[in-house]
Amino acid sequence: MAGPEEEPLDSRTEADGALYVLTAVLLTPAQFPGVLGDDYPEACGALDLSARGGGYGLVLGQDGEGARWTVVVDDVPLVAVAVASWDCGLGYDLSPDEHSVVASLPGWPLAVAVAAPGVPAPHDPDPWVSGRPALAPPDIEVWGPGQRRLGADEIAVQWSRWRSQVDDADFMAPDAGSGSGAVPEATKEAEAVRNGAAPGGRPGAGGHAGVRRVLAEARAYVTAPPPPGRVRSSFATGGARTVRADGPGWSLVARTDDIAFVLLDEEPGRILPVGRGPELPGLLEALDRLAVRPG
Repeated sequence: MAGPEEEPLDSRTEADGALYVLTAVLLTPAQFPGVLGDDYPEACGALDLSARGGGYGLVLGQDGEGARWTVVVDDVPLVAVAVASWDCGLGYDLSPDEHSVVASLPGWPLAVAVAAPGVPAPHDPDPWVSGRPALAPPDIEVWGPGQRRLGADEIAVQWSRWRSQVDDADFMAPDAGSGSGAVPEATKEAEAVRNGAAPGGRPGAGGHAGVRRVLAEARAYVTAPPPPGRVRSSFATGGARTVRADGPGWSLVARTDDIAFVLLDEEPGRILPVGRGPELPGLLEALDRLAVRPG
């Protein structure tokens, strides 16, 4: 996800007039805000959009009154260039053509930390203006599917940080102890929970039942491919790939050359590492082959 621009740009939409752009994200089968759903169709459904094959760009900004708006456009390449430029620290004037606007939705589905200068503080539009409830990011104080997926997204982005907290020796004994864990947060570290997995990622008798279920459901994806975006693959260092997979109540993030981490709805804030060995590499390679990749 692109970070917010400190100097909002001016764009225009047919529905709302002037829009001060703060940030933008992609909503495509290969790349979408995980908080919106376990897969691309579900993420689109959260915004009342059809699962268009080419995807969308989501432009988040404020109007002249300071109201929050999410403008959905079908000019995906334009938004992709803007996001890539911002990620590299470069300026980019994101000004979608009014004919590319698919919808203007009140509110923001994601948290945005900055605001447009010279306009009132960010607030939701009046319901009588927007005609629908305003979008809002998930409550980060409440554990649930959205927060679980945000946690997995954070691990994928900061893999080295979370990997450094796991000692490979913990995977060698099926009865490895477990400790407390927490969903990734920028303000504090969390101790990864040892799940007692034997080499290969298959927990032994003392392993975690939830992890066994996740691995079984992930293996089932190989023979019965899930909806688009349920399994995604992105570049990682050293020629590896980062694999993200989600399912009912679970998220998995892994590197094809390393271990995996599992997060579960029924385990609030816990991060469960899955050891590498003779079986996990094959599963990750198979998931990577069927995954949707950025174009």
